[in-house]
Amino acid sequence: MTPPPPPFRFTRGKNDVAFDPALGDGELVAARAALAQGRWGEVRALLARTGDAWDARGHRLVVLGEGRSSAAWAEEWRLAEPESTDAAALAASAAVFRAIAGKQSPDAARELCLRAARMATSDPTPWLCLLILARRTGSDDEQVRAFDQVRGRHRGHHHAHHLMTQCLVERQKTDGDDPFHEVYEFAEWAAGEAGRTSPLAALPLIALVERYRALAAAGALPGEPDRLPYWSSPRARNSVRAGFDWWLDWDGVGYPRLPIDLNYLAFGKFHTGDTVAAAALFNRIGHNATRVPWSYLDLDPKKTFRAARNYALGFGSGAS
Repeated sequence: MTPPPPPFRFTRGKNDVAFDPALGDGELVAARAALAQGRWGEVRALLARTGDAWDARGHRLVVLGEGRSSAAWAEEWRLAEPESTDAAALAASAAVFRAIAGKQSPDAARELCLRAARMATSDPTPWLCLLILARRTGSDDEQVRAFDQVRGRHRGHHHAHHLMTQCLVERQKTDGDDPFHEVYEFAEWAAGEAGRTSPLAALPLIALVERYRALAAAGALPGEPDRLPYWSSPRARNSVRAGFDWWLDWDGVGYPRLPIDLNYLAFGKFHTGDTVAAAALFNRIGHNATRVPWSYLDLDPKKTFRAARNYALGFGSGAS
């Protein structure tokens, strides 16, 4: 069992929740700042150090691709080093986020992703970018095809499984919760294949929270998640318990998107009424809060996160 971390000292000030997508990756933060100033050489060095650690590579390229000026600097890098697979992957990532924002055509972004994939056939990251794009602009078949390509290169790809869970959740609209919805089957299958020690063991919990989001957005459930019967169902309790058991059994080896899993788990524990476990999770999260799932249903993520954290830790119920 992983020993508990030391007590976290909350500042409880206006800057205590940053929602930085870098998720505590200091090297990524430095490279992102350098890229914003046109110094893509530091990104090149970072990606060279990352190598074929596919989860870390995907996380870093996604965060770098989200930058406002990333597409321009990636293109400069690509022109300077046309054979660079890293430059091609960064250009693809940046194009995807521009396409999602309506600043570039999805077809152009798709072509950059396919070019990056041809240049580095073993790299799942261009296909991850295609999955991000397909979730927003593509068909069901395009989503499945991109996911299968990622999984064929890295079976336990964390981000890709989260994205596919979101894609499945958003497909089928119902008037209420469907216990046989395909997302539950997918999550349980993926978790079972990955094993108890894999971060994907928490995927049924992710599916539970994402399904709540879809149902609430469709008006089938209230937009305020507190004290809903949804969270007391056997599926909810089993999914949250399994996710918490995974965390207790976790071997302590870090992975880049750990804070995302911990935030989902804290959300689940809080809404199923287990504030003691939620307090332990908030303590472990520290400053690494994530917008999702606290922002769902257009809630203010900082106020929602702080209110849940403060209540669980005994600071009161306000969003101070």
